[in-house]
Amino acid sequence: MAKITFITQDDEQITLEADSGSVMELAVENGIAGIDGDCGGVCSCATCHVHVKPEHQAKVGEASEIEQDMLELDDEANEYSRLCCQIEVSDDIDGVIFKVAH
Repeated sequence: MAKITFITQDDEQITLEADSGSVMELAVENGIAGIDGDCGGVCSCATCHVHVKPEHQAKVGEASEIEQDMLELDDEANEYSRLCCQIEVSDDIDGVIFKVAH
């Protein structure tokens, strides 16, 4: 079971637990403001854009080429940007903190 924390644009911290699925699915199922997942997780929009806390970057890894292409279209993208539909929930990401980009 992984504990994942989201920080919303209003600086609300919400910690959730999960053991499977994507981080985007977890966020949408729990009504995290700013994460919509409009494309359903197929990496064709950026409505699940998050910034990974720098100290957790190694846990989630680098964005794939297609993910980077989508992020280039978002003005809020930076070196810590990820689309959370592309991050699978696992024990490896336990404790990760994501700041919602929008």
